[in-house]
Amino acid sequence: MTEEILINVTPREARVGVVENGMLQEVHVERTGHRGYVGNIYCGRVKRVMPGMQAAFVDIGLERSAFLHAADMAHPGLGTDPIDGAAPVPAAVPPITELVHEGQRVIAQVIKDPIGSKGARLSTSLSIPSRYLVLLPDSATLGVSVRIEDEAERERLRGILAALAGNGFGLIARTNAEGLDAAALGEDVAYVSRVWQMVSEAIARAQPGERVYEEPPLPLRVLRDLMHDEIEKVRVDSHETYERTLGFARQFMPDLTGRVEHYPGERPIFDLYGVEDEIQKALRKEVPLKSGGYLVIDQTEAMTTIDVNTGAYLGSRNLEETAFRTNLEAAQAAARQLRLRNLGGIIIIDFIDMHDDEHKRQVLRTLEKALARDHAKTTVYEMSQLGLVEM
Repeated sequence: MTEEILINVTPREARVGVVENGMLQEVHVERTGHRGYVGNIYCGRVKRVMPGMQAAFVDIGLERSAFLHAADMAHPGLGTDPIDGAAPVPAAVPPITELVHEGQRVIAQVIKDPIGSKGARLSTSLSIPSRYLVLLPDSATLGVSVRIEDEAERERLRGILAALAGNGFGLIARTNAEGLDAAALGEDVAYVSRVWQMVSEAIARAQPGERVYEEPPLPLRVLRDLMHDEIEKVRVDSHETYERTLGFARQFMPDLTGRVEHYPGERPIFDLYGVEDEIQKALRKEVPLKSGGYLVIDQTEAMTTIDVNTGAYLGSRNLEETAFRTNLEAAQAAARQLRLRNLGGIIIIDFIDMHDDEHKRQVLRTLEKALARDHAKTTVYEMSQLGLVEM
């Protein structure tokens, strides 16, 4: 499989496309002056405590107050889920009134951007990511990405992390850490520790409503989070951004520096591989399938639904076989659309009804296999009698 990352920068926005075998799989967009908030750390003040919701609303200086649930607060009794990003797992969550009070100063990190009428979601379990590791400043947790499946490798990495961790912080090995030696991981720890030191100093002097840590701009985040050995080229059409990206690569991933290229072509870089057309398609509600069927994607604040339709596809005269073939294609297309549109939260796919249990299992396996290439962790539940798959 060949993979490329295309970076397009204009005065208005930065856009990144991840292309696999000539087909666009991911798009990331960041507006100039309207960057997302996920990963940023703020000094906030509790405005209101809601015991019935086990949550508090916190003013962090944004338009709407942010939401902080008791389960997202660091306190004794919390474990850690060993995946990239490490989410806290409560053993027994105390009442919110025992954790915060109105007017209290809190340091919290945005874990979900505002959407619709909802404010950002916060966590007081802070994390600072680097290329190979995630530093957990207020935790002693040592974890390994769940995507690293080999148990011997997981144990080897845990041993290295145990030797590197100290001063009251925890570490999580990200997927890119697989196969690395202690020296390489030690350099990453040194870097992320320096970042945390600067954040700590900012926290000490911060007033409520101030940001104390901001995630890097999109092109640099992409290099940090998505760059791996299978990426053959990173093409950047802005010379200024190319220089910044190259400098970042030289500092943190010198072995991959030769793969970063400036794209000087007259033809817009996103016209390559039809990226611009794919972006426009991603804005549409209906997604055509090659067979003649189509998906209908609806996104609301509560969930995303994907409805599978046969459309003009008649296939064989056997209705069961037609449904099966359409559903197989739809499973792959749905996984691609979730990744392309960066959709998360609760997702329900309404497949065409099938009666054959083996067909249902094959469609589910196809969906899970297609989702495996996504960087987001997805939990897929069994198909219901009505053909619904919850994710």
